[in-house]
Amino acid sequence: MKELFPAKQVMGFVFSLILTAVALVVYFMDLSFAAGMTILLLTAFVQALLQLMVFMHAGETEDKWSIYGNVYFMIFIALVTIFGTLLLFLWDM
Repeated sequence: MKELFPAKQVMGFVFSLILTAVALVVYFMDLSFAAGMTILLLTAFVQALLQLMVFMHAGETEDKWSIYGNVYFMIFIALVTIFGTLLLFLWDM
């Protein structure tokens, strides 16, 4: 019976709820902008990694390094797009 219970998924769900609760507490607390954004960004990245590892089963295949490589490339493209947009529109360069 123990092998039929999805303990990894349940723990991932509980950790996702905890991270969401932390983000909600940051919203309701009177923190400075920098502190609030730091905590929110940290919890967002941790939750994204948790979702990728637990629910999308990224590390359970034989070609897990190609999956991780695609994720790193995706993050790189997103950062280039974000900072390129900021460079053009906000910083007038």
